[in-house]
Amino acid sequence: MSRRSSDLRRPSRRRWFSSAWVWLVAGGLGVLLLLVVLSREKLPRSTPPLARQFAAELSSQIQKCQAILSTAAMMETSLMMKEMEEAIRDMGLLLYQAQQLHYDSATMIMKMKGQLLSLDEKMKFETEKSTKYGQIAAEELPKGLYCFGIRLTMEWFRNRNLQRKLSEGRHTFEKLRDNSLFHFCIFSDNILAASAVVNSTSMNSKHPEMVVFHLVTDEVNYAPMKAWFSMNNFQGATIEIQKVEEFSWLNASYVPVLKQLQNSETQSYYFSGSGDKRTPIKFRNPKYLSMLNHLRFYIPEVYPALQKVVFLDDDVVVQKDLSELFSINLNGNVMGAVETCLETFHRFHKYLNYSHPLIRAYFDPDACGWAFGMNVLDLREWREKNVTGIYHYWQDKNADHSLWKLGTLPPGLLAFYGLVEKLDPEWHVLGLGYTHVDPLIIKNGAVLHYNGNMKPWLKIGMEKYKGFWEKYVDFSHPILQQCFIHG
Repeated sequence: MSRRSSDLRRPSRRRWFSSAWVWLVAGGLGVLLLLVVLSREKLPRSTPPLARQFAAELSSQIQKCQAILSTAAMMETSLMMKEMEEAIRDMGLLLYQAQQLHYDSATMIMKMKGQLLSLDEKMKFETEKSTKYGQIAAEELPKGLYCFGIRLTMEWFRNRNLQRKLSEGRHTFEKLRDNSLFHFCIFSDNILAASAVVNSTSMNSKHPEMVVFHLVTDEVNYAPMKAWFSMNNFQGATIEIQKVEEFSWLNASYVPVLKQLQNSETQSYYFSGSGDKRTPIKFRNPKYLSMLNHLRFYIPEVYPALQKVVFLDDDVVVQKDLSELFSINLNGNVMGAVETCLETFHRFHKYLNYSHPLIRAYFDPDACGWAFGMNVLDLREWREKNVTGIYHYWQDKNADHSLWKLGTLPPGLLAFYGLVEKLDPEWHVLGLGYTHVDPLIIKNGAVLHYNGNMKPWLKIGMEKYKGFWEKYVDFSHPILQQCFIHG
């Protein structure tokens, strides 16, 4: 084969050589641009003449180099050796001048890092303060609801017709034990919220006469709760109201949470704010120690005659008929629940302390969490598998708060571990009390859950979601109007 002539090889070398110089000049321009930025950050407003002259020369040199590169690119020609040498010489001179003017980029970076750390600390402080105020707002009982409870209590004790109506309704006792009906349970001290749950469920039921609600409240709200549900007809649904103080078996010798509450250190931890300051404020809410909150772990004992129950939190509304839940096959599991592990935040390792050997030994850190709020419960399987006993075991182990901080979900994850049947996500839509939820998901959801601090009955509730809840509250009722409760 014949060899290529030297004149054919030279253009290729020239192009490679020119390309190298282009990159060198471009790199120099990058350095100079950095110097310009630093010079503008570093120099005070009253910049000395020498520094201003340097900044002007630097800007001029950058523009000159940009023009050279731009021309070469547009004309598709190589850079001239003379132009490159002049540009490099001028840039070298400017770099030398920059050193003489003491442009210390390392020092500036350290200062900026310090400022960023300071801003980060301020942000954490403000976030914690915002969370604290939000928690206080969520815990405070609005004046309207306080008035509502007082007026209902007065109505109960002065209106004998309400008491007579309740006593006449005792013929429904058989319905409370009839396992062919649809049984729902709610544990709440919020009359209006519980009313919205009952009303939305019965209004959307195909057979409201087959719906039975079992409500448990506390001593304070027992009379007003009876008054409200006696003076309103919820599509013919059967409603039973009990108070938690009636359950004699619910005592400190049997219930670990009550036993822990008698401990002075536990009281100080949860009620005076002492203890581990790293514990998020939301877990320091004393409501987590309320037996109404923990009664969900004793449902078979509260309702010994029942075989299947749907548990509903008081911060939900129902949009569709829920009768199908009672025919779902749980495949030998105790609970049917919607999983919440689409994000890593909702996996076990986010709720439990995996540095503890007991947790690490028995539970998969990447196991999917699930949601309380709408749960199908097979009470026969519950009794057979002794879920309440498992719950007691883990509560005893957590007496020093080393397995989890507080709340009912962490012990629920442990007690029902391996006993949960996954339900279709449309049965239970979460997040309406703290985040944005896709409107299509809301539309298709059977149960909407306002989990989070921004409940729909509070001023801090999310306005765009309040309407789904308010449509099940009769704001024209005289007592609600007297207490200035309106939508």
